[in-house]
Parts: sequence; structure tokens; C-alpha cells
Amino acid sequence: MKNIAVIAFDADDTLWVNEPYFLEAEQKFCALLEDYLPHHSVSQELFKTEMQNLSLYGYGVKSFMLCMIETVLRVTNNTANPEILHKTIQYGQELLNKPIELLDEVQAVLEALKGKYRLVVATKGDLLDQERKLEKSGLATYFHHIEIMSDKKEKDYLKLLKHLDCKPENFLMLGNSLKSDVMPVLEIGGHAVHIPYHTTWAHEQIDHTLEHENFHQIKSLSEILPQLL
Repeated sequence: MKNIAVIAFDADDTLWVNEPYFLEAEQKFCALLEDYLPHHSVSQELFKTEMQNLSLYGYGVKSFMLCMIETVLRVTNNTANPEILHKTIQYGQELLNKPIELLDEVQAVLEALKGKYRLVVATKGDLLDQERKLEKSGLATYFHHIEIMSDKKEKDYLKLLKHLDCKPENFLMLGNSLKSDVMPVLEIGGHAVHIPYHTTWAHEQIDHTLEHENFHQIKSLSEILPQLL
């Protein structure tokens, strides 16, 4: 990693807690519809709705809220008590107002790297929500650039690198998703480090082993420091 100039961090479940909050909201949502379907079936229906709407709504809490509402209407055949819809919207609003819980070692690692590399946030999600989370986190001053992406595919990373005037071989991405944070970056010739999180959204999971000369996996964020300092 001696040629690295720019280090990009995913945000959700890399810098701060995210997926556990979604899982908590989903469990409460499934309980709302238990008179219609078992919990696991509601969860499957919700995931199906999310996948169908991904190209329309993108990622984030607002997309999740719309998909929950659509799932309510489909599962109940448009007969849902308005109170169910009210609760569904409330669960989404609670997600938007969750406090920011930084993951272990994040601030110490950023402090160690500050001034030695250009540090960037490269994350998916809703623009307003991610901006709000970054402001609440207190981490914004560490970053040279914030990129809130509609998706994380090769073309999205190439666009980011062009904006940063950075060659792929000088770029390092750190994140918890092999599908979004690692594979596209390796495809364009960059470096990527996977930091597994204890829970990952089903859409971000892959079913094969990843091997690449520019790929590294670490158990905790601080393990990257000896390779960079």
C-alpha cells in the first residue's frame, strides 16, 4: 500500500452503527402484520419489495419507509387499519432520529491518518439523512471530501476518482460490504479492505470467496494502521 494517496471510508457499519437499527425496525414492522403473515414471511415480503424498488428509490431510510408502506398494502390486500400505516411511518421516523454510535477505534484511526492521506467518505444512501448523520458524528472535519453515492458500482467509483484526480492504484477503500465497498474497487484497479460487521443486509452479501492481490481483510479498523504508517 505504499502508493496510496486517498483513503475512502464507507459510513454505515464502518464508521457508525446502522444495520442493527434497521433490523430492530424490521422486527417491529413484522410484529405489526402478524395477524396476516408469520414474521419471517413478512420479512421476505419486505425484502422482495425493496429489491423491486431499488432502481426507483435507491438506498436509505426513506426508501425503507416507502417499501414498508407498500408491503403493508400488499400483505393486507389494501385493507390495513390506518393505525398500522401510522406505526409504519413512525418506525421510519425513529430510524431517522437515531443517535450516532461510532464504532470502536474510528476516531483514533482517523486521527492517526489525518494529514498523511486525503481522507474521504464514500457512502450510499439518502443525501439528507447521510449528511445529518455525518454532522451528528462529529467526524466531518477529518475528511477532505464527502461523496454520497446513489450506488457503488465501477462507474460510480470512477466518477469519484475523476473528481478527486486520483488514479485507481493510489486509492484505498475501506468498508464492511464485499459487494459494494470491495469488488467494484478491485475491478477498476484500486485497493480495498474488508472490515466485517456482525450483521450485513442480505442484498450486500456474496456467496463466493474473494481473492485478489489488492484485497485485504482485517478484523478491526486499527489493524490497517501498520500497513499505512
